Amino acid sequence: MTATGDDLQRLASLAASLRPRFAGEKPLPRLLFVTDPVRTPDPAAIAARLPAGAGVIYRAFGAVDAQARAAALKAIAVERGLVLLIGADIALADACGADGVHLPERMIAEASRLRTRRPAWILTAAAHSPEAAVAAHQAGCDAVLASTVFASSSASAGPAMGAERFAAFVAAAPLSVYALGGVNAKTAPQLSGSGAQGFAMVEGLTGVRT
Repeated sequence: MTATGDDLQRLASLAASLRPRFAGEKPLPRLLFVTDPVRTPDPAAIAARLPAGAGVIYRAFGAVDAQARAAALKAIAVERGLVLLIGADIALADACGADGVHLPERMIAEASRLRTRRPAWILTAAAHSPEAAVAAHQAGCDAVLASTVFASSSASAGPAMGAERFAAFVAAAPLSVYALGGVNAKTAPQLSGSGAQGFAMVEGLTGVRT
């Protein structure tokens, strides 16, 4: 789905109207742009159009130009008032001065060490079950990204849980939860009463135009 400027404004308004279950001690964004080397080949172009207070999770996946891309995203984040998290690469997060790290589910245990080492960082993790959300909370994460909420074109997407099961996931989780997977301007309204912290999107923000 290609997002227009109106779509972005609608998503931002919907996200702002959410009533998250947890207030949290850190300024968690309501909108999270999750990069993907195939589906979002120019993440800087999308980040440059995000509203202040939104967040970017840069997932380098070993890209040779990761440092340059991370630095460019950090500059945009500073200019636009965004939160920048780095996916699964603590050294890169340190190098570019990111605001925190996003961990895949298999790395949730790393959050304990990171919380001690970088107490000011925002730490998020992927969670595909309420049990994983509990583990993330115990390890010191601030939030999890739960997926797959709606049907997604991602190669790694599992069966869609739908709005009701997502709301149940949020209710069972002991920390803030973002909805990830097929979230866009058309599907996001279904999550208005879910208790989610916000929306996390890959293709939902692709091609945003102002």
